Amino acid sequence: MKKEDKSLLIDSLVENLNNYPHFYVVDMTALNSVVTSELRRECFKSEIKLQVVKNTLFEKALDKVEGDFAALAPALKGPSGIMFCETANVPAKMLKQFAKAHQGVPALKGAYAEESVYVGAENLDALCSIKSKNELIAEVVAALEGQVQGVLGALESGASTIYGVLDTIAEKGE
Repeated sequence: MKKEDKSLLIDSLVENLNNYPHFYVVDMTALNSVVTSELRRECFKSEIKLQVVKNTLFEKALDKVEGDFAALAPALKGPSGIMFCETANVPAKMLKQFAKAHQGVPALKGAYAEESVYVGAENLDALCSIKSKNELIAEVVAALEGQVQGVLGALESGASTIYGVLDTIAEKGE
């Protein structure tokens, strides 16, 4: 690969790192062309950008962006695919389902999700359980909605009680 091509690829990776808040590093060793194509289709369906790169080029791209990615160094060995995404848990869920159907491949090497670094396939379940921003907002709205319903119910029952008291006082006054 020419030096100019490498430079363009590094710039492309830096752009992806700046545009996507989360990325996963997966092991592409045991994937043949058919399985790789299927993985690419699943990534496309899940709005994940998959890019297969040389580890040294990805390391150079990581050096050019803000953040401490030194903990990912052990994950950058052997053929790697980088999955860029907007939602932290989407690639983890997709990888878990895909690996079940394909004898455990591709394996997770590492990830950068929610400003934390995860190294090793044993972190896949933890990454699956990360809640997205929309999921957290939905939980907060549901909790608030329950509280509002309780207040409205109390006000409605209180209004009928006050009406009854006023009605009784009015009848006694006559």
